[in-house]
Amino acid sequence: MPNAALPLDRTSLPQGLGGALWRGIRGKCPRCGGTHLFTRFLKPVERCRLCGQNWTLHAADDFPPYISILLTGHIMAPVIIELGLHTGLPGWAMMVIVAVMALVLLVGLVQPAKGGVIALQWWLGMHGFAGHAGKVEAGVSP
Repeated sequence: MPNAALPLDRTSLPQGLGGALWRGIRGKCPRCGGTHLFTRFLKPVERCRLCGQNWTLHAADDFPPYISILLTGHIMAPVIIELGLHTGLPGWAMMVIVAVMALVLLVGLVQPAKGGVIALQWWLGMHGFAGHAGKVEAGVSP
């Protein structure tokens, strides 16, 4: 599968890392922002339907779950402290609430984290995107 994507007008490309990350976090193509990045929950499309960017080149690996776990821990810590200090709930009820909240957060954050990691790799030209960095294509000085 060739790595070359269809040429895009520079106004369609993100003008900074933040723009590319935001598109990836929202589950959109980080390059054109016009279509979905994922075919299933965590499986990215092979190619963007609009711009033709090859998304099989990413190497997100285990980084998105680490991001999801880190964010969940930082969100849940104050919740657990507040539940422990200011409620009269029995211990088992607090544990159920905390477990359900943590599970929902973990599952809800892993896809945006993966989209952000893929966008970061594309923008910086990491792994399979080497030589095809988004920032170079967008004309942003390195």
